Amino acid sequence: MHFNEIIKANKENVKKIIRLVSGSDNEDLEQEVYLKVWKNADKYEERGNIKGWIGTIAKNVSKDYLKSAVKKHEQLIAEDDTALDIIKDKKETPELKLIRNDRQERIIKAINRLKPKFREVVIYCEVYGYTYEEAAKRFKCPVGTIKSRLYNAKKDLAVQLEDLL
Repeated sequence: MHFNEIIKANKENVKKIIRLVSGSDNEDLEQEVYLKVWKNADKYEERGNIKGWIGTIAKNVSKDYLKSAVKKHEQLIAEDDTALDIIKDKKETPELKLIRNDRQERIIKAINRLKPKFREVVIYCEVYGYTYEEAAKRFKCPVGTIKSRLYNAKKDLAVQLEDLL
């Protein structure tokens, strides 16, 4: 598969993961993901799924971005009080990103508390963006079972995260 085809095939999944982790669309992060995929293509082992491998890279790039944003914010505050004026002008402050990050951590912990069959379907369908049919093939069960597991997982998550809703 050519690199352009890989980008086209994974573009929506990468966008979804970046949006989920960082809370916003970020084309710079997308480009960084594809650059890392290109640079590390020789390290990819075909034992797994390339979509999952690229998804992991997208998740890690997004997390690194959030960490660096927090560090930059801390440096600004420490250096000068005028940093507050700069932050106020931005639509989204690092504090809001941290709050969203805390929320996402709670969601991840709630997902991790799900029964294994529920957890893997949520991650596979909702995080990585696979269709019900692809999930059914992956887990060797009917599409109806995937839908049922996803429904029950979402119901359980709604109870666990009731205060966030």
